[in-house]
Amino acid sequence: MITLYHCTDARSFRALWALHEIGLDYDLKMLPFPPRWHDKAYLAINPLGTIPFLTDGDTVMSESAAIVEYLIARHAPERLGVAVADAQYGAYCNWLHFGEATLTFPQTLVLRYTRLEPDRGLDGVAQDYARWFHVRLRHVERALADGRAWLLGERFTGADISVGYALLLARNLKLDDGFEPLTSAYWQRLAARPAYLAARAAQPKTREF
Repeated sequence: MITLYHCTDARSFRALWALHEIGLDYDLKMLPFPPRWHDKAYLAINPLGTIPFLTDGDTVMSESAAIVEYLIARHAPERLGVAVADAQYGAYCNWLHFGEATLTFPQTLVLRYTRLEPDRGLDGVAQDYARWFHVRLRHVERALADGRAWLLGERFTGADISVGYALLLARNLKLDDGFEPLTSAYWQRLAARPAYLAARAAQPKTREF
C-alpha cells in the first residue's frame, strides 16, 4: 500500500492528484502545516520535516515532482507519461520540473512572508517574488498560444499536474489575478478534471494556510 503524508493544498497535492489520475489505492496521512513546526513526531518519519513524504514498500520519496514522475513511470507510463524515445520527452521533463523549481519556488517565499511570518516585515521580498512568479508564468502562456489544450498538446501528462499545482497555489495565495487569458483557461480545464476534483475532496475542507 502506498502511503502519502500530506498537508491540505501543499506541494504534496501533486502526489495526491497523480494517485487519483492513475487510480491507485493509497493511505492518506494528514498533517498540520508546516508539520516540522506543529507535529514534531513526524520528524521520526521524515527527518526533513517536509511534505510530501511517500512510502511504497521500501521506496521513500520527499520531492513532489519526482513522486509524480515515479508514480507515472511505475503505473501509467503510456497514459500520463512520455516515452524516452518520444520527441516530446525533453519537453515533458522540463515542464515537470518547471512547475516546481520555477513556478512553486517563488511562491513559497510569498507564502512564508505573507502568511507564516508576516511579523518579520519582509512584505517587499514577498512582492518581489510574486512579480518573479508572474514573469516566469508567461512561459506557460506562450506555450498555449498555438491553441493546445495541455502543455504537450492534446495529451494530458504528469507535466500538467506539476504546473497545475503551481496554479492552484497561486490561486490560494491570491496571485491568480496575474493569470493571462490562455493560462486562466488552462487552469479552468485543469480544475475541472475528475481526478483533480476527487483529490480536492479527499482533503479536509479547510486549508492550513
